[in-house]
Amino acid sequence: MTNKNKELSVEQREELLTSLKVRFEKNIDRHLGIEWSKVLAKLESNKEKLWSLNEMERTGGEPDVVGHEEEEGEYIFYDCSKESPKGRRSVCYDREALESRKKHKPENNAIDMADAMGIELLTEEQYRELQKIGIFDTKTSSWVKTPDTIRKHGGAIFCDRRYDTVFMYHNGAESYYAARGFRGSLRV
Repeated sequence: MTNKNKELSVEQREELLTSLKVRFEKNIDRHLGIEWSKVLAKLESNKEKLWSLNEMERTGGEPDVVGHEEEEGEYIFYDCSKESPKGRRSVCYDREALESRKKHKPENNAIDMADAMGIELLTEEQYRELQKIGIFDTKTSSWVKTPDTIRKHGGAIFCDRRYDTVFMYHNGAESYYAARGFRGSLRV
């Protein structure tokens, strides 16, 4: 279902830009001091990044601007869906974990999906930043980028929000649950 050319049709592009603008204006507190016209200009000059944002949108991530790196001139988008993106749940952490399962393999894994979409998994730090601008994952959880020191022992980490507190946990990287997906970030 993904476009190998990583280009959107005119209709897809317009639909995405409209959705992003509406979300941007509705959630202005996520990006105080950032002007939509400047974000739009950056998006229009980055077709491949626009494609990645469309993939975030298509899988239920509801991407939105959460910051601006002035030095790099980049706008930072995170998945801002209330719960972990629906189209990215029931996945284990990475390919190694997927291949290690003998039975009941999930269809995919978070790392490969993010890579195919052209995005990065949020780190624990980024996940905690996201939780400062809203309340996310109160019923779901999200895999986050796992340090090699944990991954080499077979584990992976995920985060969620319960009791008005952000928690970081661990699981075997091969585990997967209907309520666990992953959130991504994209710099444009």
